[in-house]
Parts: sequence; structure tokens; C-alpha cells
Amino acid sequence: MTEKADLQSVLDRAAEGGRISPEEALDLYRSAPLHALGVAADAVRKRRYAGTEHIATYIIERNINYTNVCVTACKFCAFYAPPKDTAKGWTRDLDDILRRCAETVELGGTQIMFQGGHHPDYGVEYYEEHFSAIKTAYPELVIHSLGASEVEHMARISKVSVEEAISRIHAAGLDSFAGAGAELLPERPRKAIAPLKESGERWLEIMEAAHRLGVESTSTMLMGTGETNAERIEHLRMIRDVQDRTGGFRAFIPYTYQPENNHLKGRTQATLFEYLRIIAIARLFLDNVAHIQGSWLTTGKEVGQLSLHYGADDLGSIMLEENVVSSAGAKHRSNRLEIIDLIRKSGRVPAQRTTTYEHIVVHDDPAADPVDERVASHISSTAIEGGTAHPELKLLASN
Repeated sequence: MTEKADLQSVLDRAAEGGRISPEEALDLYRSAPLHALGVAADAVRKRRYAGTEHIATYIIERNINYTNVCVTACKFCAFYAPPKDTAKGWTRDLDDILRRCAETVELGGTQIMFQGGHHPDYGVEYYEEHFSAIKTAYPELVIHSLGASEVEHMARISKVSVEEAISRIHAAGLDSFAGAGAELLPERPRKAIAPLKESGERWLEIMEAAHRLGVESTSTMLMGTGETNAERIEHLRMIRDVQDRTGGFRAFIPYTYQPENNHLKGRTQATLFEYLRIIAIARLFLDNVAHIQGSWLTTGKEVGQLSLHYGADDLGSIMLEENVVSSAGAKHRSNRLEIIDLIRKSGRVPAQRTTTYEHIVVHDDPAADPVDERVASHISSTAIEGGTAHPELKLLASN
């Protein structure tokens, strides 16, 4: 283990923009004082965003889950239904999806995340049809959706290469990939929680292929399913190596495992301090990734707010709908006014952003803040069954 004085010298070097090794990152993650980590990570953030370092961003989006039928059966997932479970499984029709897109536009949303299960019948053609329909009806919406796992699945179903699958859905309307399906990239923890998914190396190969084809993405990490500290750092190392080659990852987004209603009950969740430490280490280690996003959905609003002092420059999305993480027990909700207030009380100026992090509106004058709550925080998962919006959404939309 690196001595205390040496830890500070590594922190100082990272804060000044120097690259640190995986071994140094692991020592910092294990042993550096939390406050010192935050100071160094915040220094990196301020340098990277000199001139706009006073701003922290958010986005308004909707997660549209098109099906919960899935052949992958990840052990941490409380959302999926196996194909034979016709009582639990469901699929939205295109009209329902388009209606949800219309509501998103009406409520000021700029992005949709089209996410669901690995349905045994859905190949490239399914996604081409749906993305084309969404773009035709709502060209202003950015389709930031799916991930490498879905690409691997649809390519297999349609018997085409992943490169062809990516090119076709991109031409149909997909703007960028989410970091979906990354979970944990190192082999041991990935096999433990998602044994039927592609390997972490394959996930990265598909993302690298997408970057080469002009489709950027985000990257994520699921914390707290039994992985070691070293495996968390290895996950970051694998992302950084691909980013060195492609530059296609816009952001890194860690989030914490939610333990309800799945097959990993009894696993130790990542603590909130571990989460803040990984935010800081990510900002120090991922010197080639522009944005670090704090997550309030799985950790709570206060920890999301604290993440802005540990290297994060973005608080992610105000979700008009979210069902996957909520199915596993995430209970935190927020709306636009709360997110603006959280950011402002952290000492930063809030700004609504686009998918590519351009500022749509900067809330630099508190007196000009929105006075209503037209942007709802969440549509209850009960809305899945009837295919209708949550009553709160209807009320807010009518204001």
C-alpha cells in the first residue's frame, strides 16, 4: 500500500491533471481521506470546466420500457419476465410508445431512453420500425437508448453483424447509446450477476464499434453486488483504455445496486461513502471522459447533491418515467424545482442541458426559476398495466 505522504503526492498530481495508474487509483480508493479525495476531484472538475465551473447540469427525459420479456435473466434485475411467463410479461404497442413521446415533448423533455428486455423475437427490424416512427413523429426528441447488450441480442436474432445492426438502427433514428448492460465489466463479478450476458470485453468491443461508426455513448457501473474494490477500479481501467482509442464515451455514471425483488438478496450494498469515493476516483482516473454524473435516484437527493463536491458536474435526469431501478427498490423521487434547488444549495448554478451537454437554459437568476411543477418526477410503475399516464402527470400537464 502507498504511504500517506505518497497518497497525497498522487492526489496532487491527479488534481493538476496528471494521469494516475490503476494501482494508484486503487490505493486512493482504499486509503485516501474522503475529504482529500473530494478536494482533488473538484479541482479536476474546475480545471476541465474553467469558465463554466460554477454550473451543474440536469436533463429532462423519459425512460420508455417497451417490454419486460427477457431471456437474459440477470440476477440483480427485478423488472424482467421470462418469455414463458405470459401472466407477468408485457409489451407496449407502438401507439402507446408514441403517446408517451408526445407527453415527453409536452412536458419539456428532450430525450427518451428506449429500454426493455432481450425479447426473443425482437431483431434489428423491430428497433428500426420503432425508432423511425418516433423520429418521424417527434424529430425534436433525442433517442439516447439501448446499449451493447441489446445490440448483441438483436444482431443474433436478425443474423447480422453488430456493425450492421448499429448502422441500421442509427440510420433509423438512434442518436446515441446509453451505458446499459455494463453492470460490472470484470469477468468474475459479471458472471456472478449476469451469467447469460456477453462478457465485459465483448460489451466494450461493441461500444468501440459504435464509436467508430459515429455513435457515441455513455458508460456506467453498478456498485454493490459483491464486487471487490480492485474489480471496481478494473472496471474504470477497461473503460479508460477504450476511451483512449475512441473518445466516444461522453460520461461515466456509477449507480448503486437496489436489493428488493430479485435473486441477489443478502448481498452487501455499496455504502454512500463508497459511492462518493468512486465518484471522486472516477473524476481523477477517467481523465479522458468529459462528464461524471451523480445519481440521486439510487442514493438519495442529499448524496446526489454531495456528489457535486466530489467531481460530478451533472445530476442526471428528471425522469418522467422510470420502472427498471424502481422495481428493485429505488424510492427516491424528484422534480425540476427540487433538482434546481439541490444544485443551487450546493453552491452551483443549475442549467438544463441537452444529451450532448449543451446548455438549454441556465437558471442564474433565482427570481426567474419555474414557479410550477409541470415536470413530474415519476410515473408509477402501475401505469405499465393500463398503459395510461399516472394521474399526477395528467394534472401537471394540464397546469
